[in-house]
Amino acid sequence: MRDESSMIVVGSIGAVHGIKGWVRINSFTDSPEAIFSYEPWVIELGGRQLSIQVKQWKVHHKSFIALFGGYDSPETAQSLVNAEIRIDSERLAELPEGDYYWQDLIGCQVINLQGYHLGQVAQIMETGANDVLCVTANRNDAFHKQERLIPMIEAQFIKQIDVVGKTITVDWQPDF
Repeated sequence: MRDESSMIVVGSIGAVHGIKGWVRINSFTDSPEAIFSYEPWVIELGGRQLSIQVKQWKVHHKSFIALFGGYDSPETAQSLVNAEIRIDSERLAELPEGDYYWQDLIGCQVINLQGYHLGQVAQIMETGANDVLCVTANRNDAFHKQERLIPMIEAQFIKQIDVVGKTITVDWQPDF
C-alpha cells in the first residue's frame, strides 16, 4: 500500500460516456490536460488503492474523456465513477524558487503581522478572482472565530510563505 501522505488529488472520474467504457475526467491541474502526464493514476475502490493506466484520452466538448485498461464496458467503468484521481507527489515537477503547490500550504500555521495566531490552513478555494485560504481558527480564539477566509493576494494580504517552516504571515486583522 502507498504512503497516503505522499498522495495528492489531481482530479476525479465523472460519469460514464458511451458504450465502450469511456468516462469523463475532471482535472484539478493548472493546465487541465496536464493530468494525463501524471500516470499511473491511483484510485481508491472499496477501501483499496488501485493503479490504473489510461489507454486513450481525448477532448470532448471542452472537457476530457478517457478509457482505462481493464474497464472496457459501461458496467465496469461505472465502478470508477466519483473516484478521486491521485498521484504520488514525487511525480510533480520541481517548482522555481518562491512558487509552491497548494498541498504545500495545507497545514501551514497562519500568523498576522502583529504575531496573532489566526489558525491553520485547512483548504484552499479557487474563486474566479483569486484563490482563498480557508483557515480553521484555534479552539480558544479570542475573537470566537471558527474559520477565516483570507484572499491569496500576495503583497496585499499574503506577506510571506515559509513552506519549510509551515507558516504563512498575513496582513489580516483577527476580528475580521
